[in-house]
Amino acid sequence: MMSVATESSATDVLEGSRLLARLEALARFTDVPGEMTRLTLSPAHKAAAAEVARWFAAAGMAVHLDATGSVVGRYEGTQPDAPALILGSHIDTVRNAGIFDGNLGVVVALAVVEQLHADGVRLPFALEVHAFADEEGVRFPSTLTSSRALAGRFDAAALDATDADGITRREALKAFGVDPEAYAACSRAGRALGYVEVHIEQGPVLEAKGLPVGIVTAIAGATRGTIELVGEAGHSGTLPMEMRHDALAGAADMILALERLAKATPGLVATVGTLTIPGGAVNVVPGRVRFSFDVRAPDDRTRLDALDTMRATLAEIAAARGLATTLEETYDAPAAPCDGALQAALAAAVAAEGIDALHLPSGAGHDGLSLNGVMPIAMLFVRSRNGSHNPREHASAEDIGAAARVLSRFVRGYTPGG
Repeated sequence: MMSVATESSATDVLEGSRLLARLEALARFTDVPGEMTRLTLSPAHKAAAAEVARWFAAAGMAVHLDATGSVVGRYEGTQPDAPALILGSHIDTVRNAGIFDGNLGVVVALAVVEQLHADGVRLPFALEVHAFADEEGVRFPSTLTSSRALAGRFDAAALDATDADGITRREALKAFGVDPEAYAACSRAGRALGYVEVHIEQGPVLEAKGLPVGIVTAIAGATRGTIELVGEAGHSGTLPMEMRHDALAGAADMILALERLAKATPGLVATVGTLTIPGGAVNVVPGRVRFSFDVRAPDDRTRLDALDTMRATLAEIAAARGLATTLEETYDAPAAPCDGALQAALAAAVAAEGIDALHLPSGAGHDGLSLNGVMPIAMLFVRSRNGSHNPREHASAEDIGAAARVLSRFVRGYTPGG
């Protein structure tokens, strides 16, 4: 699938400093002055989408907004209407974000097409670059709607989801300038060669290894939910220890057991991010506690086995302490393994740049989750200081340039079905 890339006369297009400047320019479009907050379908997102559309058009692409608000650019191959290899990422952000998460993948993919256009090169297949409108899921309760539409998996019920101001997604899409009922036209199911995304790593692995980029093996599956423990409230001074049914002490046992399970299971991560004590007071033995759980692994069998163990442990703790317990799953997404051939092609491109080809999983979710099983997916991580989803996330110009060169080599050497 991979061959030596053709040298370009426009290598400056891939310069990391140029791409970093473009990211900084895109960061001007924010809903909150002084910070990077660009929620899906907001006025700032609409302005950013218009700027991205101008960039796409200048790079020789035919451009349109799809029914979910994504900017889609198409660079035709030597055969008109040929199936496309899809590149891209998202341009919506969390609140008070950094400028790299999502946006980097769009800017790098754009640069690859710019270089082809500057060189007058057409490939045996089309390229599409997607700047997805809704990956983060901050404004509306439903998320990944843009990539779900691309996969032909859009749920029409998402159009009726409302934001904090009572605005439905349907209303927001109309205000954005698109027809929300036309979501079926977004689908590339059965008509795409694959999807490749460049994204900052949201963890510390590449930084620890001293590497600018890495090849993703899988996007971890995740199960999230809430656990409620019910015991018996009582006076902290008069209720003897041996007679207590302390829901908080039971929750502490369970949280520590979950931590021990994750530490003992390769590839598994488990997090309790929220804990509430309804009616809690300094002088009351807690009678009711609720806490969240988030369990992830790049292998579904590992995750599902861990959940079974978690449930059994919860039952044991509850029985020993005389507590009633309920567990509610609120989110479940299977792991999305990256395509082996695409991984190998990316690894060859990385090695051709003189970089050690490190393979690593993604613990965070990405648009590729929606596309899993519909088309081959692959991801290239870029080293990021301070992770992501915060203003301190940072990818250096040198690392961004390395990622752009890798993606360019990959695209120019890609052979459909090879």
